Amino acid sequence: MLPAGEALAKRTPNPEDNAMSGKDRPHVVLHNAISADGRITGFEADQALYYRLAGTWNEDATLVGADTFLAVPGPFPDEDHHTFEPPFEIGTDNRPLLVVPDSRGRLRIWHYLKSLPFWREGISLCSAATPPEHRAYLRERHIHAIEAGADHVDLAHALAILKSEFLVNTVRVDSGGTLNGALLRAGLVDEMSLLVSPCLAGGIPNGIFREPALPAGAGPIRLELMEAQKLEQGHLWVRYRIASVQ
Repeated sequence: MLPAGEALAKRTPNPEDNAMSGKDRPHVVLHNAISADGRITGFEADQALYYRLAGTWNEDATLVGADTFLAVPGPFPDEDHHTFEPPFEIGTDNRPLLVVPDSRGRLRIWHYLKSLPFWREGISLCSAATPPEHRAYLRERHIHAIEAGADHVDLAHALAILKSEFLVNTVRVDSGGTLNGALLRAGLVDEMSLLVSPCLAGGIPNGIFREPALPAGAGPIRLELMEAQKLEQGHLWVRYRIASVQ
């Protein structure tokens, strides 16, 4: 749905978030807009309604897959002197952090993402295999890098670091099926929020949960209904708690 230097301004923790989390990682919410047949592409979602609902969680960090940003059409503005300036820290800035897993170092539009008004700082999740050249790219642009994992980003470890070092208690995931699937299968999701649009998209399946064939013995991910609301213009908002991952 979407169109950090060495020291990041820490957001004041929400006591309710601490009570809700109760573990060594933040509370993680998947929030997606889908068609009535479960597609995330092939239709025009109500973005104003989608982001209005996104404010429900007052997240400390927004987790977005690199593929989501790589799919954003350019052109993007050129880098300028602001690109290489350290972030201007404001103690009362309660905007969330932007967190992007990118172990291969593919995302090269951080200067553009930094210019957007939605986030106060950026964090790139890297692995031991992330190219040194890309680490230098991040460092020069004051984008904080968290290393977690060997070949690929260890999402569980990265989330634990976000909580312990950056006081992140709530993460809202705004991404496609690949990152959603990785988080769900790893048991790292607490809640799923679906804004269902009154339309059928059809076409090649592109759902909120992209996963290869399940291994032998693996079952479906069980959900518990938290609430369902009928909203304007025929939209339905459904919230589920993740009950079990087999």
